Amino acid sequence: MSAEESPGKRRRGPSMADVARLAGVSGQTVSRVANDRHNVDAETRDRVRAAMNQLGYRPNSAARALRNGEYRSIGVIVFELHSFGTTRTLDAIATAATIRGYSINLVPVLDVTQSAVTNAFGRLGEQAVDGVIILIEAHTLDAAGVRLPEGLSVVVVDSSAHYDYPIVDTDQRQGARLATEHLLDLGHKTVWHLGGPPTSFAADRRRRSWEQTLIDHGREVPPVYDGDWSATSGYEAGCRLAEDDQVTAVFVANDQMALGLLRALYERGLAVPDDVSVVGFDDMEEAAHFWPPLTTVRQTFAEVGRQSVDALIAEIHSGEHHKVPVAVPTELVIRKSTAPPSNRN
Repeated sequence: MSAEESPGKRRRGPSMADVARLAGVSGQTVSRVANDRHNVDAETRDRVRAAMNQLGYRPNSAARALRNGEYRSIGVIVFELHSFGTTRTLDAIATAATIRGYSINLVPVLDVTQSAVTNAFGRLGEQAVDGVIILIEAHTLDAAGVRLPEGLSVVVVDSSAHYDYPIVDTDQRQGARLATEHLLDLGHKTVWHLGGPPTSFAADRRRRSWEQTLIDHGREVPPVYDGDWSATSGYEAGCRLAEDDQVTAVFVANDQMALGLLRALYERGLAVPDDVSVVGFDDMEEAAHFWPPLTTVRQTFAEVGRQSVDALIAEIHSGEHHKVPVAVPTELVIRKSTAPPSNRN
């Protein structure tokens, strides 16, 4: 047994020269195929790739990155990984990046502070990423005084961010307006609002749009009930809303709180939508299976992910920041939780 084949000694993997010999081409041609260059005819490219597969050859991605100046890797800095909107957006970003041939390096931050975000950028720098998507609400970033690094391609998934980077988000204002106008069009005198946390950008935009829509239609603006995105907070607010006979329609800032509200109304003998109409926001998969099935505003997370990745890759390739906000449209999905008002009030 030779030293090269002795136990405990790692065998040398196939080299570029091995692939060239098997495919009957030059090493330069193999290099072109490995680096996805286009100046190789299709037949030769197929023959080289077949040789790579037969030998188990894998191009050295690190070396290729040094040659091409691109790692084909995107960093994502994220806060509150457990929330529905964040998980759906992150899934959409990962899918879109994979389609474009990029890998994802995820760095969660436990708290949004200048040092935490700076450390996250440092960790991603060590992992050699081409650019970064920040999935943290801008209200939180602004409050922490976070400064983003210069000379790096960055996209912020939040349309309130005050940074010179591309900004992508759901059109929060449009969604809240659609929900509120739907209830007014059904004949409700006004619409109550169960909002998300006051510190949340999304909750703030939805709240402001709901209020402005009522003002534009000359309707009374009722007091806001704040929740924390959870079904429990929706239930607690629902118990208070159920005590007011004037409440006939409620726009809820997300579907999970709407679920809690539905339970509170049911426990107090109020029928949805006969006594109170309810509209949510998100269109989570379960919303169609609530009882009654929930009328809600659909966010297209897949489009948010695609637009975010496309904007970042455009920055990576151009080397320039393009601060053009992208607002992904929403859609009102009408189900059985809304109807014209009864004579309850």
